[in-house]
Amino acid sequence: MSEAPVCSRAGCHTPATMQVVWRNPRIHAPDRRKIWLACYEHAGYLRDYLAARAFPVAVEPFPTDDAQELR
Repeated sequence: MSEAPVCSRAGCHTPATMQVVWRNPRIHAPDRRKIWLACYEHAGYLRDYLAARAFPVAVEPFPTDDAQELR
């Protein structure tokens, strides 16, 4: 059994519930998307960190097995 994906914030081991989708326009093509996983507590912090660097960024729900089972 694999462990659940965790938040990308340094030192956080909380399961991810959000994904922070971003790209660096200086080095990434417009269709390239990078994803950092985040817990609810750190999603805003990670979004703000990237937005302060003028990177296009969006926060979206992170699909989990539990959410897929509800469908």
